[in-house]
Amino acid sequence: MKPFIFLSIITALLVSCNVSPQHIEYGTDACYYCNMTIVDRQHASQVVTSKGKAFKYDAIECMVHSIQDDMKDIEIALYLTADFNQPGQLMDATMATYLVSDQISSPMGANLSAFENEKAAEKVKEKFTGKLFSWEEIQNHLKQ
Repeated sequence: MKPFIFLSIITALLVSCNVSPQHIEYGTDACYYCNMTIVDRQHASQVVTSKGKAFKYDAIECMVHSIQDDMKDIEIALYLTADFNQPGQLMDATMATYLVSDQISSPMGANLSAFENEKAAEKVKEKFTGKLFSWEEIQNHLKQ
């Protein structure tokens, strides 16, 4: 009987620390940083800590500002952002290419969108103009 109890406790601990994204309830969930309701599927983002706590954002710029302001001492396991070309689909924010274009509005006004790769971002940039950034570059850009 003791092995069963031990396995049950271990299983419960592992399940409670599940490090994975949480579903964003568009129109219901609020942005952790600015408290606006998350409605834009092309610009939403999320951070998941190493303990499995998820923080949801209505805009990429809110996520980046939150990381810079509120989460300096928190270990982050996942940085996620919506793919502009696949609204509602979250991808690894650290691997994305970012476009800042005055012709594409984002919820908080930074005109910032994320793309799966540079080729996809270049294609949209040809239509809307703007400037491309990597994950590291967009963090520096938003510090200004």
